[in-house]
Amino acid sequence: MLASSLCCSKHYTMDARFTRGKSAILERSLTRPKTEVSLSAFTLLFSEIVQYCQNRVYSVSELQNKLSELGQQVGARMLDVLVMREKNGKRETKVINILLFIKVNVWKALFGKEADKLEQANDDDKTYYIIEKEPLINTYISVPKENSTLNCASFTAGIVEAILSYSGFPAKVTAHWHKGTTLMIKFDESVIARDKALDGR
Repeated sequence: MLASSLCCSKHYTMDARFTRGKSAILERSLTRPKTEVSLSAFTLLFSEIVQYCQNRVYSVSELQNKLSELGQQVGARMLDVLVMREKNGKRETKVINILLFIKVNVWKALFGKEADKLEQANDDDKTYYIIEKEPLINTYISVPKENSTLNCASFTAGIVEAILSYSGFPAKVTAHWHKGTTLMIKFDESVIARDKALDGR
């Protein structure tokens, strides 16, 4: 009887412990204060990611595509958390609003600041630019002369592309050396047509 009671007590204690841990995780709020990663930890991790990708490709364009693909995985996971945390679950329906969400909210979540500039192309209503004079993601990356066209902000471009696509704004986003680093966003025709319809144009 005593052995049986001790056994039951042991099981109860273990069950309570595991249940307590699980409920604590499930009860954590999405609106809790954001944690920050040290700059040194980020730069070490990202440089390892670049080296990992570099060892598996044969050209600069392949390396940038690989970084973009990894960024898209990050962007897809970020979107739901940011929409719940920053927008109370509300999704944007207009191009300019989703771009401002990225310029302000996404950039602050990633880099602790807004992006420097958001511009639209003069001759193309499908094309927009997010401009960063000194992007953090490139600050500690040393690019050899033979790979001078490499822009590791392709990783950030992938994040932006995924956030746009999963928000219902399919687009292609690429990173370029211009005014520092410029992310060029080219929306699908359907996105611009829908935007004009919402404006009654």
